[in-house]
Amino acid sequence: MTDRYAQLVNTPIGKLVTKQIGLPQPSRLERYDPSDPVITGPVLLGAAGGAEGAEPSRLAVPVAKVLKAIGADVFTAMDEDLRAAAAEAKLDAGVFNPEAAPGDQRFKALVFDATRIASSDELEQAWAFFAPAIRRVLPSGRVIILGIGPEDCATPPLAIAQRALEGLERAIGKELRRGATSQLVYVKPKAEGQVESTLRFLLSPRSAFVSGQVVRVTSAAAGAGKVDWEAPLAGKVALVTGAARGIGAAIAEVLSRDGAHVVGLDVPPMADELSSVMTRLGGSSLAADITDDDAPGVIAGHLLDHHEGVDVVVHNAGITRDKTLGRMTEDQWGKVIAINLTAPQRITEELLARDALRRNGRIVGVSSISGIAGNAGQTNYSTSKAGVIGFVEAYVPALAKRGVTINAVAPGFIETKMTAAMPIAIREAGRRMNSVSQGGLPIDVAETVAWFASPGSAGVTGNIIRVCGQSLIGA
Repeated sequence: MTDRYAQLVNTPIGKLVTKQIGLPQPSRLERYDPSDPVITGPVLLGAAGGAEGAEPSRLAVPVAKVLKAIGADVFTAMDEDLRAAAAEAKLDAGVFNPEAAPGDQRFKALVFDATRIASSDELEQAWAFFAPAIRRVLPSGRVIILGIGPEDCATPPLAIAQRALEGLERAIGKELRRGATSQLVYVKPKAEGQVESTLRFLLSPRSAFVSGQVVRVTSAAAGAGKVDWEAPLAGKVALVTGAARGIGAAIAEVLSRDGAHVVGLDVPPMADELSSVMTRLGGSSLAADITDDDAPGVIAGHLLDHHEGVDVVVHNAGITRDKTLGRMTEDQWGKVIAINLTAPQRITEELLARDALRRNGRIVGVSSISGIAGNAGQTNYSTSKAGVIGFVEAYVPALAKRGVTINAVAPGFIETKMTAAMPIAIREAGRRMNSVSQGGLPIDVAETVAWFASPGSAGVTGNIIRVCGQSLIGA
C-alpha cells in the first residue's frame, strides 16, 4: 500500500512544513540492488584500546578483512593497534583525525570494536569515538558496535560494561535520522571467523528496516567453506510455507534470487496463486494444509522424493483471528495456535526424524513484535508468536549437533494487504512509531531471512531479530 504521507514529506514543500510543525519526517530508505556494492560510501573503523598492557583486539583483523573483501573505502581512528590490524588485512585505510577533519567529511558507516571495554570507566572510549563522528553519518547510514555477550564475560565489571553497550546502541538508533540504523553484534570468543555474513548484511541496504537489534554470533561446528556471496544459495533447496502472497512470496523471491530452488507451500485454495509465483521464480509448488494430520509426512516425502531433502526451511505460514479474549471462540484460538505454532514444530520433527533436513541446514521461523510485546485483541496471535520464539530457543542445542541453525524474524509494521485493511489511525500509528517513521516492506523481512539462510551464517543461531525500524512497541 502506498504511504502517501511519506511521499508528501519527501517533496520540497512537505519537508519544509513538517519540519516547521514538528511532524515525523520519514526518509526514503535505500534498499538492496544486486548490481550495487555491499556499501557505498566511506566506513570509519574504530576500536577501544583497553587497559594498559591489554592484548590486541581479537576482532580488529577479522573485521578489517571483511571490509577489505567488500571493497569498502575505510578510514580508521589513529590507534596504533587498529592501524596494524588494517595493515595485516592488507586494507589501505585513511586516517580520521576529528580535530583536523574537514567539516564536510561524511561516513556511510561507523564500526566500533568495543570488545576491550572492560569496566564502566572505559565506556568513555565509546563516547570518544562516536561523539565527533555521529553527526557525520550519511542518509541510510549504518552504526555497528561489536562486543562480547555478557554471558561470555570472565568478570562482573566486563559483563556490566558489555551489557551497557545495548543501551548505547539503542539510543544511537533513536538519535540517528534520515534512515540510518544502529546494531550491536556480540561475538562469542573463538567465533571471530563467523562475522562476515552478519557484517555484510548489517552494512548493506538489505538491513534497511532493521535497527536497534542485538545479534549474537557463535562459533560453528561446521562452516560452509568458501561462500559465493553473489549466489550464496546456489544448489540449495528451500521450503517456504505460506508462499503464495505477501511476505511469503517476497521470501521465496529473495531466496530464489540468491540461487535456491524454492518449494513454495500454501493451502489448496491458493494453489493457482502459488503456482503463478513459483513458475515466475523457476521453483515448484506443493499445495497442502499444514494442520492436516498427515501434512508433515506429505511435506517430508515430497522433499525427499523430488529433491533428496531440503537445506532451508522457512516457517512463514500464519493467520490472525482477532478478538478480545473474552469474546474469542475456542475455534479462533485453536486455529491460530495450530497454524502459527504447532504446525512448524510437527513439520520440523518429521524432517529431522526422516533426515530430510540436510547437514548445515537452516530453519527460520516468522514471529512478530506482537509475540514480544503482546497486542490487545490478539491474545491468540501474540501467544503463538511468542511460542515461535520459544520454538527457536528450545531447538538450538539439538540442532547444533547436526550443524543446523535456527533463528526467527519478528516483523513490526509491514506494508501488506493485512495492514492496509487496518483503521487509518492505527495504521498511521504503526507506521510512525519507530525510529525511521515508516512501515517496512515484505522484502525487508525476506532479506533478513536470506541472511539467516546463507551458508555463511553458520555462527548465527538462536537469534530473534525484529524487522521493525526500531519500533517503540516492546522497546
